[in-house]
Amino acid sequence: QGHLAESGGGSVQAGGSLRLSCTASGYTYSNYCMGWFRQAPGKEREAVATIYPGGAKTYYADSVKGRFAISRDNGRNTLALQMNILQPEDTAMYYCAKGRSSGFCYDFEPGKFDLWGQGTQVTVFS
Repeated sequence: QGHLAESGGGSVQAGGSLRLSCTASGYTYSNYCMGWFRQAPGKEREAVATIYPGGAKTYYADSVKGRFAISRDNGRNTLALQMNILQPEDTAMYYCAKGRSSGFCYDFEPGKFDLWGQGTQVTVFS
């Protein structure tokens, strides 16, 4: 059950910013970890950032620490990813995902997430 829908992708010059959004429906959003993942052509899907149900704890891939920020609004069932200082290597399809539980949100394994959005493309050109 449930549905996730991402928005906010696009093309941006290196050094620029984008903000991705994800709207959840069909389940009790505030009970679960959430995450952002990305997949570039020819590469495996990788975690970008995750967040605990309450929003107080967040985790980031080393490649995006200090540049990206994940946040959630449990009142609106939304998840956001603010991406700053974007680089060409950030180019990928970005997905939001629902965790299987409320704990262990630091676990970046895609198998720990059981609901995925359709993705939104981010392209960074130099």
